[in-house]
Amino acid sequence: MKITALRTYMQRVGNRPRLLVKIETDEGVSGWGEAYNHGPDHALPPVLEYMFRQIEGVDPRRVEYVVRRLIQEARFPPGALGLAAIAAIDQALWDISGKAAGLPVYMLLGGNVRDRVPVYCGVYTAPDPSVCRDLTQEMNDRYGFTAFKLSPYRRDLYAGRWGNVCAEAAEYFAEIRSISPPEWQFAFEAHARIFEPRQAIQLGNALAPYDPLWFEEPIRPEYIPAWGHLRSQLDVPLATGESLFLPQDFLALLTAGGADIVQPDVCVVGGLAQMRRIAAIAEAHYASVAPHNPMGPLATAVNVHFAATHHGLKLLEYKPDETTWCPDPYLPVDGHLELRPDRPGWGVEIDESALRTDDYVHWERVLPIRPDGSTGYV
Repeated sequence: MKITALRTYMQRVGNRPRLLVKIETDEGVSGWGEAYNHGPDHALPPVLEYMFRQIEGVDPRRVEYVVRRLIQEARFPPGALGLAAIAAIDQALWDISGKAAGLPVYMLLGGNVRDRVPVYCGVYTAPDPSVCRDLTQEMNDRYGFTAFKLSPYRRDLYAGRWGNVCAEAAEYFAEIRSISPPEWQFAFEAHARIFEPRQAIQLGNALAPYDPLWFEEPIRPEYIPAWGHLRSQLDVPLATGESLFLPQDFLALLTAGGADIVQPDVCVVGGLAQMRRIAAIAEAHYASVAPHNPMGPLATAVNVHFAATHHGLKLLEYKPDETTWCPDPYLPVDGHLELRPDRPGWGVEIDESALRTDDYVHWERVLPIRPDGSTGYV
């Protein structure tokens, strides 16, 4: 079996653009992957076209060889765009391998260690308590979610005293707790918008009395020693990792004692092969894995297969967005995604007729502006 073609499709999931990749073979077996759109959105297709020329004619079942080759041929670290492209290729090759063997991908990885994958619902904002209660109850009624992720920010971070930001976050969480079932869990994502670790400690510990599931990515990822200091001063579980790319990044983070929970993204770190290396490092440091996954149904399928095989899983992120191109997504039942042992590859279908319609939507992050006119983090 040989790789003969690579095709890209820019589509949408909810209000965000997502790039799908199809790899074809001379035996008629094809596979699919999903790339992370770091932006600019249309920068990835030419990168993928270039990488295809490096792997054309290779047996697609040699996934480890292909991933290593693409990383090493880059010579310099491939960075966000390069690893996103490699991730999509990696995923498509695993899909081909599973279909060729007639097995779900997780069976090629040593088999499942769990029968279903626990998920939490990404809310991402801080809706008023009554609105939050209605939303989370709807998600519980529909999918069985009992774990949710919110924002801790109830005001403009740059308008007023930081102590008020923390006090209002604590009051908000206290009210959410008082009107929600006691067994429900709430994580809070600070989205790396805080520059000073001291302020992150203040905010995390303001939330601590109400038992958050975790406090996620409060500061920027670049300076690893700050994470060790941050975790040592927090009274809540500290989670991070969506902005890290390499196994070595996660090794440095965990060696510094910088996280209780790591959150690699299979569409960011270079694919499933790289994801499993990161998970092994985390397990050796007694850190659990909660994959970053605000993505589409294809990336969710890839994460299901990873999660099925990794014993140290915490929870998988799930964003209930709809698409036109995946008619049979994994949908939560009782707060879990069920495995599909009778379906080879990733276990989902891609409707190529839907991909013929350009469903691209442009999206950009809104950069916050401080009162003095300087830019903040987002």
